[in-house]
Amino acid sequence: MQRVPNKSDLQWLDNDTIAAWTFLTPALLLLLVFAIGPIGYLIYLSFTTGSFTQEGIRWVGWQNYWRSIVSPDFWQVLGNTVYFSLATVIPSVAIPLGLAALLDRLKTFRNLLRTAYFIPSIASTVAVGLGWRWLFQTDGPVNAFLASFSIEPIPWLGSSIWAMPVLILLSIWKQLGFNLVVFLAGLQAIPQSRYEAAELDGASPLQQFRHITLPGLRPTLVFVIITTAIFTLRSFEQVYVITGGGPLNSTNILVYYIYEQAFALFDLGYAAASATLLLVVVLVLVYVQLQLTNEDE
Repeated sequence: MQRVPNKSDLQWLDNDTIAAWTFLTPALLLLLVFAIGPIGYLIYLSFTTGSFTQEGIRWVGWQNYWRSIVSPDFWQVLGNTVYFSLATVIPSVAIPLGLAALLDRLKTFRNLLRTAYFIPSIASTVAVGLGWRWLFQTDGPVNAFLASFSIEPIPWLGSSIWAMPVLILLSIWKQLGFNLVVFLAGLQAIPQSRYEAAELDGASPLQQFRHITLPGLRPTLVFVIITTAIFTLRSFEQVYVITGGGPLNSTNILVYYIYEQAFALFDLGYAAASATLLLVVVLVLVYVQLQLTNEDE
């Protein structure tokens, strides 16, 4: 005999649940169409070769990933990306942290300075890149300034040694304002009574920073480090506008390399494999952030 559903069996169909799914469904559909779907198609493409032509695409398995492992160009680009990321992340965390600690103690002009520092983070990277390319031309303002100190002109953008530091300096400057505002918010969440008690105990400003500020900012530090690392890993505009990956492939980083493989060489499968590897790195960083954040709770 078939059992008649009782009221408890239909609790998931109450008004609150129906309302929740009604509001969630459009967002979930957008997420499926514009995020999960493209990621799934990207992973599928990474196991294929060919292009959107009459020949179509064909399944090649792990061949594209193996090409990445044995490709000297890929390893050079990966080395460039690691160099670019580390040289950008460390100053992009340390400098805003120091400035935020100073601004937090400053009573006058704090809001004005915070706004001034934040402006570069909302400026167009393409427009800023064009400006920096003009600044660092061989006959540009930077070399003109150095010439006043009898320093020979430096081929900033034409040198495999100096081109990457120009991109790193731009990325640090671009990220500084956002990280500064985040650190200021984190500092203002630390109870002032802790600093007052430390002063009564005779703690120096450096000791207060080490034993009160840094522990209190731990969740903020984790957030800033991870988001800055992701920002640098997905950098593209400054490379495209300023150096185009040159000279001698010295500024070619992973996102620009993927762009070249996909839209210049039309090697979609290999580009998708490289993009999938980048996705894995980003997901690992997000996982690390979640684990460290959970430890603080």
